[in-house]
Amino acid sequence: MAAPLKVEFHFDFGSPNAYLAELVLPEIEQRTGVKFDYVPVLLGGVYKATGNLSPAESLRGIRNKPEYNALETERFLRRHNITKFKSNPFFPVNTLTLMRGVVAAQFEGLFESYFRAAYHHMWVEPKKMDDPQVFRDAFLSSGLDIDRIIARAQQDEVKKKLIENTGNAVSRGSFGSPTFYVGDEIFFGKDRVREVEEEIVAQLAAGRRKTA
Repeated sequence: MAAPLKVEFHFDFGSPNAYLAELVLPEIEQRTGVKFDYVPVLLGGVYKATGNLSPAESLRGIRNKPEYNALETERFLRRHNITKFKSNPFFPVNTLTLMRGVVAAQFEGLFESYFRAAYHHMWVEPKKMDDPQVFRDAFLSSGLDIDRIIARAQQDEVKKKLIENTGNAVSRGSFGSPTFYVGDEIFFGKDRVREVEEEIVAQLAAGRRKTA
């Protein structure tokens, strides 16, 4: 029996494009029957390892391109009927604590609730989530046992896991977020979600032919 298709979504809460892309993934899962594996990576670590820059830095001083990027974002929002998104006025936010927290939440079996709350407080009701008190108050308001997660996030196994995820992503070809893998095929950016779905369908069909 062939191994199930592995599909991954590599994310950092600091990327608004990763937030927007993730909102589309449940639709793809429903249509294809394939579940995405959510992989936390530290975007700052990815940038450092690859020599990449955030869009805020790379677009600074360039005429017309930032405006076009904003236009593409508006088109994406309309195409996918996304209404809950606001620019974070504190952007860029240092996401080290957030990302260690989500790894800790995975270990603690609290991933889904932490993940949804983190994105809510970054891009729906934006806050300065690299401020420790703001961070704690935000998650408490979402009903999470955030002190348990904060304590777990200080443990070496959590820190090592985030470093490992980030290093593995870079070694496989990642340079930013969101990055998707369909098997060994890599796709970057929110505007590639349609291609991601097409690749899933193609690889599923190829797998069925092999086993027929």
